[in-house]
Amino acid sequence: MRQHLSAITFFVDDYDNAIEYFTTVLNFTLTEDKATGEDSRFVLVTPPNSSASLLLAQAKNDVELALIGNQAADKVFLILNTDDFWRDFNEMQSKGVVFLETPREEVYGTVAIFKDKFGNKWDLIQTSE
Repeated sequence: MRQHLSAITFFVDDYDNAIEYFTTVLNFTLTEDKATGEDSRFVLVTPPNSSASLLLAQAKNDVELALIGNQAADKVFLILNTDDFWRDFNEMQSKGVVFLETPREEVYGTVAIFKDKFGNKWDLIQTSE
């Protein structure tokens, strides 16, 4: 049996605002954007060379609104793996991404935690070979 994650729901306040952030700041690709009803869209953004995407979901009620920026409480929500940590770290910093720590070398690779524009924590990591 073969299985893999294809998408993870990611709550946002506005589709277009989120698309702009992910495509211009994090260099994701807009892989799908279809209207699915009144004020509803199926929007996927995907990191370069990734098989998994984020399914952007515009929050529509108080429960969903409370999840924006808080999808994993105060824990790291997502891990963005890269083949060149310093390239991506420097580019992200130049685009205003806030890193919560100085990059560090761990036995598993180079890593630093950052916050996305919504408030979720991510790891940017280049794993050791």
